[in-house]
Amino acid sequence: MKKLEVRKNAYYDSVTLMTISKEVKKLDGVREALVGMGTDLNRDLVVSTGLKTDEFDAVTSNDFFIAAECESEEVFDAVVKKVDELLTKKSEKSKSDYFPPTLDGALRIEPDINVAIISVPGRFAAGVAQDCLNHGVNVMLFSDNVTLEEEKALKEYAVSKELLMMGPDCGTAMINGVPLAFANVIRHGDIGMVSASGTGSQEVSTIIDQLGCGISQMLGTGGRDLKKDIGGLMMKQCLDALIHDDETKIITLVSKPPAAEVAAEILKQAAEGGKPTVVCFIGGDPKLIEQYGLIPAVSLEDAAHKAVALSRGQTPVVFDSFDMGRENAEKFAKQETDKMAPGQKYVRGLYTGGTICDEAMKLMIGDLGHIYSNIPLSPEDRLENARKGPSKQDTFLDFGDDEFTVGRPHPMIDPSLRAERVVDEAKDPEVAIIQVDCVIGYGSHPDPAADLSDSIRQARELAQAEGRYLSVVATICGTDADPQGKAASRKKLEDAGAIVLPSNAQATRFTQLMLKNLRG
Repeated sequence: MKKLEVRKNAYYDSVTLMTISKEVKKLDGVREALVGMGTDLNRDLVVSTGLKTDEFDAVTSNDFFIAAECESEEVFDAVVKKVDELLTKKSEKSKSDYFPPTLDGALRIEPDINVAIISVPGRFAAGVAQDCLNHGVNVMLFSDNVTLEEEKALKEYAVSKELLMMGPDCGTAMINGVPLAFANVIRHGDIGMVSASGTGSQEVSTIIDQLGCGISQMLGTGGRDLKKDIGGLMMKQCLDALIHDDETKIITLVSKPPAAEVAAEILKQAAEGGKPTVVCFIGGDPKLIEQYGLIPAVSLEDAAHKAVALSRGQTPVVFDSFDMGRENAEKFAKQETDKMAPGQKYVRGLYTGGTICDEAMKLMIGDLGHIYSNIPLSPEDRLENARKGPSKQDTFLDFGDDEFTVGRPHPMIDPSLRAERVVDEAKDPEVAIIQVDCVIGYGSHPDPAADLSDSIRQARELAQAEGRYLSVVATICGTDADPQGKAASRKKLEDAGAIVLPSNAQATRFTQLMLKNLRG
């Protein structure tokens, strides 16, 4: 039965309601549920999830609603009770805090504020960012859906005022030891980073930490900064800041390959800066970087190893093998593939981090030729309707892409959609390997390994019941000092049967070894 409760002119923020929707769906007897405001987006979601009733036509954007498909009236009463309980908890917590409603109000209370993190709907984001810049406040713009024209204007203004305008769609930074948005607990050190990628920053910085070194500053630019339209304005601004930062001795740059003219300007600036610089243009041409006397990296992990070597006064060398050694990795891969049934031959990569998904595809594409994806390396490999449609042969999905986040939190906050897909992919008799990431740290789900391990266990049991062996290859982006703990997360995944590798690059290489065994 489908049930609806509407509360007129009641407002709650969208992130709170997304979290509540997830919680009430766990109740016994609930098939589907959505808690939200009557916005156009939520109205579409009600239709697409099959929760629409005739009464819903009267819901307006000012109304709060609870929609559910459940087994009985009693179950719906339990849903409503749970929603009220969670809303009350949120309200009680809010009463203990004071949140100034305006920037002017915040500056009156804390006049020394010099960085603002902005997370508002895209249509308002540029105006809020401009207001902060006008007040001399550096900006980290988490919001997306900002136009290129707005982004360029904001960054040009910021550069003219010697301010940072990190973003839009900037999810990770660490300034003077303070982690912002999605970030990890990292040792303080002498390696400074500028990155056009959030999870790329996290992958490099956490490996630097694991190798015993640390970060001085980690600055983000937003994913479009190195396009020709923007011209790398913020990469240049951030690079200049690191060149003049006394604590930064080594610089590491991370992004997808920039536009050619932008790359030339940035590499020239880095070369003239006088500090040893590692450059990871993921999938780009290392020879271009070497022409400027800089150090290219073949992967995010390799960038971390080379930055650490430079920090220790050592000569950097390429790291493209395994912590366990190549020979041991090959033996381990053969043990896995020997357990598989005839016909198992494909890999499905299911990622919450977009950049590390992209890196895995670029490291693997030479062997496979085609990888189907919602963020494809080639237009002909685009997977249509990736959210609801089936995967195809070798498929890698970025669950943080817009198609998967409409009406939902980012998968690093709510990984449940990815967890469901792990089980779905196990139903395909041709699937041999599922490759996943688990991103921990500030901003992420309190325990992403728990959701993921449950789904891995179900997927492997499903395959086993049908006479197949499913290999799950995982990597954890994080540190032992993170709130979730890398060691604790690793144990949960390994207890569920996953093979946990030290990095995304090593996980990808291990998958490649297995695929070679399966395909000859």
